[in-house]
Amino acid sequence: MSRFSLSQFSLDAFRRQLANVDALPQLCVLGAITGLITGSLMVVFRLLLLMGAALMMPNGDPEAFESLSRLTRVLLPLGAVLVIGVLLWRQPLACRKIGVAHVIERLTYHQGRFPLRNWINQWWVGVVSVLGGLSAGREGPAIHLGAAASSGLGELLRLPHNSLRVLVACGTAAGISASFNTPIAGVIFAMEVVMMEYTIVGFMPVILASCMGALVTQLVYGTEPAFAVPELAMGSLFNIYWIAVMAFGIGLLAGVFIHVARSERVASLPLWLRLTMVAIFAAGLAWWYPEVQGIGYDSLSHALFGQLTVQVLLALMLGKLLLTAFTVACGVPVSIIGPVLVIGSAAGALFGLCGVWLWPDKAADPGLFAMIGMAAMMGAVLQAPLAALMALLELTHHPHILLPGMLAVVVSGLTARQLCRCDGFFISVKLHGLHPLQQPLMQALSRVSVPAVMERNLVRTRRRVEYDQARALLEANPVWILIERSSDDKPTLALKAADLARWLLEHDGSEAQSGAVEKSESNRVAADESDEACSMTESTEQNAATDQEAEESPVLLDLLEIPGQRIDLAPIHLQATLSEALTTLNNLKVNGLYVEHGYRPSQKRISGIITRDAIERYYRFSDSSTA
Repeated sequence: MSRFSLSQFSLDAFRRQLANVDALPQLCVLGAITGLITGSLMVVFRLLLLMGAALMMPNGDPEAFESLSRLTRVLLPLGAVLVIGVLLWRQPLACRKIGVAHVIERLTYHQGRFPLRNWINQWWVGVVSVLGGLSAGREGPAIHLGAAASSGLGELLRLPHNSLRVLVACGTAAGISASFNTPIAGVIFAMEVVMMEYTIVGFMPVILASCMGALVTQLVYGTEPAFAVPELAMGSLFNIYWIAVMAFGIGLLAGVFIHVARSERVASLPLWLRLTMVAIFAAGLAWWYPEVQGIGYDSLSHALFGQLTVQVLLALMLGKLLLTAFTVACGVPVSIIGPVLVIGSAAGALFGLCGVWLWPDKAADPGLFAMIGMAAMMGAVLQAPLAALMALLELTHHPHILLPGMLAVVVSGLTARQLCRCDGFFISVKLHGLHPLQQPLMQALSRVSVPAVMERNLVRTRRRVEYDQARALLEANPVWILIERSSDDKPTLALKAADLARWLLEHDGSEAQSGAVEKSESNRVAADESDEACSMTESTEQNAATDQEAEESPVLLDLLEIPGQRIDLAPIHLQATLSEALTTLNNLKVNGLYVEHGYRPSQKRISGIITRDAIERYYRFSDSSTA
């Protein structure tokens, strides 16, 4: 009967298992843990919002800007911009990046590793922007805080980088799930917007994380959705035509939103001017229409129930759209997902009111158009149709709304993409028409870490060895022989062990003997030339000593002179993914990497060698097996 050893349950074994592409049980365990962590963080973040609202808002409601005096409403965004400008812009540029865009950037270019300073900034900036009366949501902070905390757990455990990517998706899904109470939408958002791929290995741990995040917040805040939704039905199929027209108009609004938010002309203005403009714009709107401040979920709920006037709906559709986009363009890091939903609901409600005015007998309730409008706006701005549809389903709990919702999401998305030439809001850098995360090769190589592919059978030796030592190197049946150099500035080389074995078979001991004779003869000649001035007796003694020394000294074999395959090597860490390895090979123009294990210079050791051919073989094999 086989026995289990403790080494099978060690952290090192866990890391080795995670390096493979099929480490599904291990990733599921991590997904459940990260979901609990992210859900707890969201509870803390919402408690911070409630604590701040208890100090400055009537009845402790963070959305009750309408109940404040006009002077207070005006001063709040002025103070928020001042605090953010003073505290955030005194820091380096790299530390000012927060939110969903920062999460995608770290996943794309930094293998999902997050700096701690940005994570801390996200806490207070998220609270100040929402309570300060800016048009901002809590979903962006939820995604950043959850993704960074999940990745931090992986870094603390020193997990391979391919698992960090999955942990980032887990934290993203749990953040959305905990913020909206929409676990399915959280999963789809993480895979569609952040990861930009769909895989079984990615889906299962992300689903677990989203479930855990939702369970934690439901234990604290209950199972109610983010806002109230009425019971509505589409009625006549005639409304389908008007829904398509509404989706076209919302697609144009989404295009305006993205173009304003990405305005290079605004971004090029001086910092003090940009912050001043944001503060004045927000304060001016707050004076007349406080509904544009904060997240706006209360206004969204009122729009669904038809409790807002046309003026307020126009202010939400145009004023909140321009304010949110202009705030982002000026560099103030606010979350856009919540405001985008509010803008879409207001636009949908306005189209619904127009439908009632044009066809009073056939038009559906404006609240239905408001529901569909928020999904259409979210799908068009983010270019994430599935996430928008799942949010629509989970927020409304009306399955029958999916049919018109699907039409609206497709029409609005196509309008923004084709007519307005807008990609997803968070996709800014593209190569050959694709975001780096969408490139099939890099996606496949990012799912696996170096230990899963590297060659572990190697030996290390000096450049020059004796014949017996060379034969001893081959006793362990290595694949590569790592040749240590005399100085660090010389490139590390590796020789195929098969080439050394072939050379030793082709050259027997006679060559070693001839080499010794040649060495003795050369030493004798050198001794004769150097000792011309010496006496005949002294010269004879020196020659005899030299002969004896040559006979006793072993013949050294130069491994750099052996005919065979040798490759230059550069270092790479054991946690790296195959995509990192390929990038390193291309940047350094080498054909192989030696894999270092250890974190302190004195403890580092070489665990294996990975070559360009090994990476290409893995990709071709995995690609053919998948097909």
